[in-house]
Amino acid sequence: MTLTIWHNPRCSKSRQTLDLLQTAGHTPTVIRYLDTPPTAEHIRSALALLDLPAIKLMRAGEKRFKELGLSKTDSAETLITAMEENPILIERPVVLTDTKAAIGRPPEAVLDLFK
Repeated sequence: MTLTIWHNPRCSKSRQTLDLLQTAGHTPTVIRYLDTPPTAEHIRSALALLDLPAIKLMRAGEKRFKELGLSKTDSAETLITAMEENPILIERPVVLTDTKAAIGRPPEAVLDLFK
């Protein structure tokens, strides 16, 4: 099984989630998404695995969200483009397998991927 985490080492929840995965014996591929932002296609794939609308993958309270004039009612494509161009807007951490994904808020939420 492929296991990937979109990780921000400055985020405590992201660090806790990575530690939880490693403690459980998993070795995820770590993508520091602020340094290597996901493409729009990767974001769409993550949303499909998460089975969530685009707004649920966004940090709507982030200052950049407001600066860009974004709204929770914007189209999925508008939000996906905003996340691609401003990865700080992506909720963190995101853990992905080949068939499922989870947002690590709380970190224990990612354990459902292994059930």
